[in-house]
Amino acid sequence: MTEQKEMRPPVKAVLLAVDLGQYDAQRSLEELAALAEANGMEPVGEVLQKRDAIDVATVLGEGRVAEAKLVCQNLHAEVAIFDGELSGSQIRNLEQALEVEVIDRTMLILEIFSSRAITNEGKLQTELATLRYRLPRLTGLGQSLSRQGGGGGGGGGARRGAGESKLEYDRRHLRRRIDALSQRLKELEARRGENRRARQKSGVPVISLVGYTNVGKSSLLNRLCGADVLEADMLFATLDPTARKLTLPSGLTVVAVDTVGFVSRLPHHLVDAFKSTLEETAYSDVIVKVADASDPQREEQLAVTDEVLEQLGCAGIPQITVYNKCDKGALSFTPGVLLTSARTGLGLNALLEELDRQLSSRMRPVKLLLPYDQLGLAAPLRQRGSVTVEEYRPEGVYLEGIAKTTDLHLFEPYLV
Repeated sequence: MTEQKEMRPPVKAVLLAVDLGQYDAQRSLEELAALAEANGMEPVGEVLQKRDAIDVATVLGEGRVAEAKLVCQNLHAEVAIFDGELSGSQIRNLEQALEVEVIDRTMLILEIFSSRAITNEGKLQTELATLRYRLPRLTGLGQSLSRQGGGGGGGGGARRGAGESKLEYDRRHLRRRIDALSQRLKELEARRGENRRARQKSGVPVISLVGYTNVGKSSLLNRLCGADVLEADMLFATLDPTARKLTLPSGLTVVAVDTVGFVSRLPHHLVDAFKSTLEETAYSDVIVKVADASDPQREEQLAVTDEVLEQLGCAGIPQITVYNKCDKGALSFTPGVLLTSARTGLGLNALLEELDRQLSSRMRPVKLLLPYDQLGLAAPLRQRGSVTVEEYRPEGVYLEGIAKTTDLHLFEPYLV
């Protein structure tokens, strides 16, 4: 009873959007509602206006802003969320007109990222994206940021203008912090590059699971690897990349990496801040693109995924498209499409076999008989491939396993 009393109800939010004909505005509003729910908010209403061009001051027209104010009052909303990016002055003007707090799509996503980031790097990336977003919007907030107002009687303060010194102070502070965060992230990126080079030297193949947020990438990773990655039916449940060991049917050991999900019109602040993490995908041996089989917009989601992968320079890397959550609905697919269900396990064997096939050009099954004075050759087989059979015989050690094709020359004299 005590816990229930202490639990606060979710913040009621009204969603605002303008339809300029550039994308499916209604679909985008549905995604905005899901983002709000992922941030612990309750969408209670929406106001959508079709326009040829935005109103410079408030984006929405005067009549629609008045309607939005009534909606907020009647539904007791505490916040209005605009489906797009707003300038500082637009946020101020809308807050004055609606008499509730106003945030935009980017601010909402930044709040989600801030609350979900676990690793130090994830937190730094989120803070950097937030500061880069805030910096150009300081000017539009005017006297609300003022620490020192203009003086009177024609003095020097009167010429400076309200809030000028505070704004300049804030700008300098944000720029210094942005520079410090950028430098720290460069150091972490360099360290990750060393880890990546060590992994490439070891020869262990890397498989990256990429795709739209909330399509079940973490659930797939858990089912395939027996891992314990956080999975939840919400947007951006996973922010920090998670790597787990996976053994394929051939016996080959690979590393499977779960990545942050994409979303349509992902703010460029976030793409830039998380690019160093996302770039790990460009060093994968195979990319598994995951889509939600039950979502009618799955092809649009895959298009977003392809766009981000192209930005990251992933052309030429083998890709497998997987339609997950196929247990949720009987949607039609062309023959040969790879359907999976992390919940029931359907199609996972086919996915593993396809991964084996994609990596087959890099690996070969081998049978070796190593003399006892050549047992050192077993090391590259264990480290960069796998050993499935090991028998000690009078003439040497008999091994069966998977070897990298680039290592085959080492074993030629001892192949059985």
